[in-house]
Amino acid sequence: MGRVVAIANQKGGVGKTTTAVNLAVALAQSGQRVLLVDLDPQGNATSGLTPEPIKSGTIYDSLVNSTPLSQVTRESRPSLYLAPSSSDLVGAEIELATMEGRERRLKAELSEELQKYNFVLIDTPPSLGLLTLNALVAADSVLVPMQCEYYALEGLSSLMQTVEQVRDSINPALEIEGLLRTMFDPRNNLANEVSAQLLQHFQDKVFRTVIPRNVRLAEAPSFGKPALFHDKESRGALAYLALAGEMIRRDECPAAPV
Repeated sequence: MGRVVAIANQKGGVGKTTTAVNLAVALAQSGQRVLLVDLDPQGNATSGLTPEPIKSGTIYDSLVNSTPLSQVTRESRPSLYLAPSSSDLVGAEIELATMEGRERRLKAELSEELQKYNFVLIDTPPSLGLLTLNALVAADSVLVPMQCEYYALEGLSSLMQTVEQVRDSINPALEIEGLLRTMFDPRNNLANEVSAQLLQHFQDKVFRTVIPRNVRLAEAPSFGKPALFHDKESRGALAYLALAGEMIRRDECPAAPV
């Protein structure tokens, strides 16, 4: 049965969607069967995998109209499947607020699909609202992309508090998959200091893989491609392949929960 990983950080611009798309592709290329759920109303993960706009049959229909997830999922690449976003998700939180079991809608839809995949990755919006809550309730673990800067540490504290609240009230099995250092520039002294603090405090929950600041990662979405198809030899693409390998190894030899 597939493991569900929410990719979450309420701070925008940390490489969350870049991580969701390229990690999904890297896992698929590593022999895993992967479903990427785009839960962000901006739909950047969707556009990063499908150049043509999707106007119907999206994750909104599953959450709000109870359309089976299998009916909105489409194959994007070999072994990689996408449950796309749409602009309708903008109003989904308001519509979900009046529904019974509103925080468990995604979990209910995924329950029928997990046996089909090795990994389910959920790209969440840059907020801690009802859509992100659905992702945390449905997830087995949370992967946190973050830049090594001061404000990122403040945001991490808020996210950890939210994870604890979800554990205590709804999803006691929720774990931290790992903290991923993104857009990392080793020439930056502050980045190195923050990285050292993360390693000291979270130890083996910090991924050994570091995603570098890389122009190929930044420009790939403008071509409607993941970086691994835009330039597979770029430092950014190779880093996400390394991250996929690290996750697979962790899955085979899990560490103690945090």
